[in-house]
Amino acid sequence: MNVVDVLARSSGRPHEVAIVGPGGAWSYAELAARVDARAAELGSGAPGAAGAREGGGRSVAASVVPTVVSPDVASIVELLALWRTGVVPAPLNARLTTAEEAGARARLASGSVPAGTQVVLWTSGTSGRPRGIALSWANLDAITRASEERLGLGVGDVWVASLSPAHVGGLVLIVRSLLLGGALLVPGAIDAASLSKLLDAGMGETGRGALVPTHVSLVPTQLHRVLELRGARGAPPGLRCALIGGAHAPASLLTRALEAGWPVALTYGATEMSSQIATAPPDLVRAKPGTVGPPVRGVEVAVSPDGEVLARGGTLALGSIGADVPPLADERGWYHSGDLGRIDDDGHLWITGRRIDRIVSGGVTVDAVEVEEAIRTHPGVGDVCVVGLPDPEWGERVGAWVEPAPLLGDADGSPGAPATPDALAEHLRERVGGAKMPRVWRVSPGLPRNPNGKVDRVAVRSVLAEVRATPTL
Repeated sequence: MNVVDVLARSSGRPHEVAIVGPGGAWSYAELAARVDARAAELGSGAPGAAGAREGGGRSVAASVVPTVVSPDVASIVELLALWRTGVVPAPLNARLTTAEEAGARARLASGSVPAGTQVVLWTSGTSGRPRGIALSWANLDAITRASEERLGLGVGDVWVASLSPAHVGGLVLIVRSLLLGGALLVPGAIDAASLSKLLDAGMGETGRGALVPTHVSLVPTQLHRVLELRGARGAPPGLRCALIGGAHAPASLLTRALEAGWPVALTYGATEMSSQIATAPPDLVRAKPGTVGPPVRGVEVAVSPDGEVLARGGTLALGSIGADVPPLADERGWYHSGDLGRIDDDGHLWITGRRIDRIVSGGVTVDAVEVEEAIRTHPGVGDVCVVGLPDPEWGERVGAWVEPAPLLGDADGSPGAPATPDALAEHLRERVGGAKMPRVWRVSPGLPRNPNGKVDRVAVRSVLAEVRATPTL
């Protein structure tokens, strides 16, 4: 059983819209026919998995097929067609560099794939090298049913395909919509302006006019940019849920979205757990801003004595791909997330940081997320990443890369406060202790991000390591 098997059985809704793209709308029956046609092209010339083809038609002998994808209709059809031919797709983000893509292909070639693998997806690699993770049909089905229950999903939902299908959030979004009988709006490459317009006006000319999104899945950076663009405008009128995940959602961003009336749901997850581990629906986020809620159905969550978030359940992936990779879980079945958190008296999970983001400077433990939140309260800050840098005297020193916000000016017409190292240091002195004060600053656009939009802490650390400590601080 896989997604394509379910698609083939969609006789109950064959004429309902499955996908809307720039080139038109396709019903479930039309999408199934298009997938079958592409599968026939992929499989021509050889039986079974060996008949799959890649890119320009080159035969692929292995059962795992790496294929470059984008958030567009053609890539969705390609993934479904690969499933139809009986092979395992390993989608690669089109924004990867040549070296990154070559590294992913090499890792696929260096190890076997667990039996029952449906797809190989990649961890974000924000704190190290990405890993290929093998997910099964049971994983995909379980996370779909868990999301259905937690968010009240079903027939008639209209999702925006806003994330790359090369990553778990984007792939599961597609699978979820098709399995639950919803519709996908697939605009292709999209920026804040086009996304905001799409959320308001919808997309496509179907039998009932343009379809207006009811649900959208965003990383915090995407939400931030849309809110900046919309200014005082409220939330899109047809939107029932904006599912925010993939990275830490700053408190200031969450407050701004809620004040504008956005129906924000916060989710916490991992590729290793097939995406969602815990999710707070919009009503819970309004009542308790910042919690990611209780674990989703079929998942158990605990916090270790040293504060690390652990998870286990039916959504745990089959394993990692590559040679000499460690198991995903310990002997008791717990996946160790590397994230720090706590569970409150209501059983709701709060994420407080990452173990790898803890900095020890002169014997004092510094939480990078805490410092980032304090820096973000300066009006001149658009985004920020705080990391620990090697230091011969202190062990580590705190470094910060600040991406400045546009200077919109104050209400009285005076210029807005620019984010300079001195201004930021003065701003922080009342908010954090001396050990938590960044000693290295970089204030410039271009905060490094990975292909899925997350801040790349490894790249930030590499750049800041070459910057001298700021003498005035």
